[in-house]
Amino acid sequence: MIAIYPGSFDPITLGHLDIIERGCKLFDQVIVAVVINPNKIPLFTVQERLEQIRLATPHLSNLEIDCFEGLTVNYARIRGASVLLRGLRVLSDFELELQMAHTNKTLATEIETVFLATSNEYSFLSSSVVKEVARFGGSIDHLVPQHVALDIYRCYAKTQPGLTQTTDRVSQKNLPSTSRDS
Repeated sequence: MIAIYPGSFDPITLGHLDIIERGCKLFDQVIVAVVINPNKIPLFTVQERLEQIRLATPHLSNLEIDCFEGLTVNYARIRGASVLLRGLRVLSDFELELQMAHTNKTLATEIETVFLATSNEYSFLSSSVVKEVARFGGSIDHLVPQHVALDIYRCYAKTQPGLTQTTDRVSQKNLPSTSRDS
């Protein structure tokens, strides 16, 4: 059984990775699908996000990473997936996710939505929180994979020179290079 885990992943967080790893235990194949949303201005390009996910998940043999634009159910049909995988953090997530699941069901009755409750330690975590903390000079080392933290620190160091100390601290950890380094 193939499951699609769609999202913007801008950036991927440890909470996302928790859902991905648990999904890989439940399904034969999980496809992490970066959604291209022309209405949003992401911090990272689609290619950078794909690479960040690849670098964070080499240990998962039944995982594929891809991107798409348009309706998730159409992409799921194209990929032969019968499940949409979604993570739930708080009650407000449930309301929105349930509405999307019902809408998707009206569009594709053959595709089910499976919800995984986020592990307690990640219940507060979102990509927006990560970017907000980093934007104001806080440490995000405990919120995202280290290579992603380095990418984020570099983004904000360009506009806020005070963050260069954080960038230097992270880069000293001999992290793998990403596409942002080239």
